[in-house]
Amino acid sequence: MPLFAELTFPGWDPVALHLGPLQIRWYGLGYLAGFLIAGFALDKLARDGYLALAKHAVSDLIGWLVIGVLAGGRLGYALFYEQHLLVHPLDLVKVWEGGLSFHGGLLGVVIASALFARRHRLPWRRLADALSLAVPFGIFLVRCANFVNAELYGRVAPAALPWAMRFPTDPVARALAPDLAAGGSLRWHEAYARLRAAGQWEAIAPLVPLRHPSQLYEALLEGALIGAILWTLYARRSAVTARTGGIAATFLLCYAVARLLVEFTRQPDAQLGFVLGPLSMGQVLSLGVAAGAAAIVWWPRSGTEKSAQTGAPRAL
Repeated sequence: MPLFAELTFPGWDPVALHLGPLQIRWYGLGYLAGFLIAGFALDKLARDGYLALAKHAVSDLIGWLVIGVLAGGRLGYALFYEQHLLVHPLDLVKVWEGGLSFHGGLLGVVIASALFARRHRLPWRRLADALSLAVPFGIFLVRCANFVNAELYGRVAPAALPWAMRFPTDPVARALAPDLAAGGSLRWHEAYARLRAAGQWEAIAPLVPLRHPSQLYEALLEGALIGAILWTLYARRSAVTARTGGIAATFLLCYAVARLLVEFTRQPDAQLGFVLGPLSMGQVLSLGVAAGAAAIVWWPRSGTEKSAQTGAPRAL
C-alpha cells in the first residue's frame, strides 16, 4: 500500500468561457495575462529609471512582443516539431489550435525587441534585461495552462512518487476509452467528465501509467524560481543588474538549466522522440539558449551600452 493517497488529475475544463460557438481557453488567457503583467513590470522598470522608455512606448513595445511571440512561437513549432505545417499555410496560422514553441517565441522576441530598440535608440542589452524581468510571470501562467490542457505531460513516474498523476490524454487512456481520443488532443474534457461520473475512469485508471506533472515542474522552475532570482538581483542592485545584459544572460542561463533538467522528466514529443542521444528537442534547443547567454556576456558593447551601465535605478 502506498504511503500517500494517489493524486487524481483534476480534469478542469480547458475552456474558461463558452460564448456560443466561441471558446476562450485558459491557455489563451494565460498568454493575455502574461502580456498584461509584463506591461506593468516594464512600466515599473521605466519609472524606476532602469529602462529609458516613456509610458506610451511601453504599450507600443507590448504590441511588438505579441507579434514576436506568436509569429516566432508558431514558426518555431513548425520548424522544430511539425515541419508539415510549413507547406500548409492555412494550418500554420491556426494558433488557436495550439502549437507554440517557447524557443521559437524567444527568438521572435529577440528579433522584435532588437527592431524596437533600434527604432527607439535604446541599448538592446538593457531592453533585454527589462524583458527578462517581465517574462517569468507569463511562463508560469502558460505552463499552468499546459497542465489544465493535460498536454506536455511527463514520463512514467515511480509508483511511490506522491504527486504522480494519470492523464486522460495519455495514449493508454485514449486506447482504453476511445471517447477520450474522439475529440483530439484539445477536446477530451467532456469525455473525461462522463467517464468519472459513470465510475468508468476508476475502472481503467490502474492500467494508465502514473506520470510526472512536468508542466508544474516547468511552471515552478522556469517561472516562479527564475522570476524570484532575477527580481532579487534587481532589488539588491547587484553587479549583475548594473552590467547591461547581465539580467538577460542570467535569465537565459537559468532557463536553459531548468529546461534541461525538467526535460528528463517530460515525455519527449511523440513525432520526434529523442533527437541527440538521450536528449530531446527541447534540451538541444536549450543548449542554444545557454550559448545565447554567453554571447550576451562576451559580445562587445557599444558606447551607449557602456554609458547605460553607469546609471542606477531609483529606489523600488
